[in-house]
Amino acid sequence: MTQSTTDVGALVERKGNVLVITINRPEARNAVNSAVSIAVGGALVEAENDPEIRAVVITGAGDKSFCAGADLKAISRGEGLHAPGNEHWGFAGFANHFISKPTIAAVNGTALGGGTELALAADLIVASESASFGLPEVKRGLIAGAGGVFRLPAQIPQRLAMEMIFTGDPITAARALEFGLINSVVPDGTVVDAAVAFAERISVNAPLSVQASKRLAYGVFGGVRVDETEKWNLSATEWEGLMDSEDAKEGPLAFAEKRAPVWKAR
Repeated sequence: MTQSTTDVGALVERKGNVLVITINRPEARNAVNSAVSIAVGGALVEAENDPEIRAVVITGAGDKSFCAGADLKAISRGEGLHAPGNEHWGFAGFANHFISKPTIAAVNGTALGGGTELALAADLIVASESASFGLPEVKRGLIAGAGGVFRLPAQIPQRLAMEMIFTGDPITAARALEFGLINSVVPDGTVVDAAVAFAERISVNAPLSVQASKRLAYGVFGGVRVDETEKWNLSATEWEGLMDSEDAKEGPLAFAEKRAPVWKAR
């Protein structure tokens, strides 16, 4: 194993034919800022262009949190979260960044908000026993605008998805496995190794066959999932309208100030 890239936002390592991307902000529970988006998105470009890379694993530093979602403190300061010049990659440089190489989320703890959206964007998910998944954006005056609102109902039963979206309450790894949101649950501390082993099972197969199969499975044309185009457009419209509201400003501010938000529905 050799380390190829170190960035303030993410660490990138090669393990044979597998590229492991680790969001590297453990002090902020791996919350996403622009540095994370730049590093992760760049690593995906590296993976897509390198014929020796057959699969990608994405995880979070430490053993507590896979990703706590957007850095709300950065939002409250008016900072952007996307990779400058590559905003089309989406949240964390990953949420709307299609690559032909299979991607596996190794969820090593809490995956909340954008953390769950990153997992939903991966092709496969391996989770630790202590992992949890949730979209708490409604608790902060926001929406799961990185694909969560339309991808979650597509990947689990609609009633459970709507419960999670409306309440913002998380589910355990065990329940996520029960309803098919994830592929497997492994003991804490072993999730990255398990995900790499999963990736190695894929890597022994003909790479061009795997990549063509992935594009067909998702209906990809010109590097874009055509079935999601209108959903992304609608999501962007709703997000832009919501961000003009007082509540959308109150939610992140209340979080930063460690107090309960006061909603005004305007």
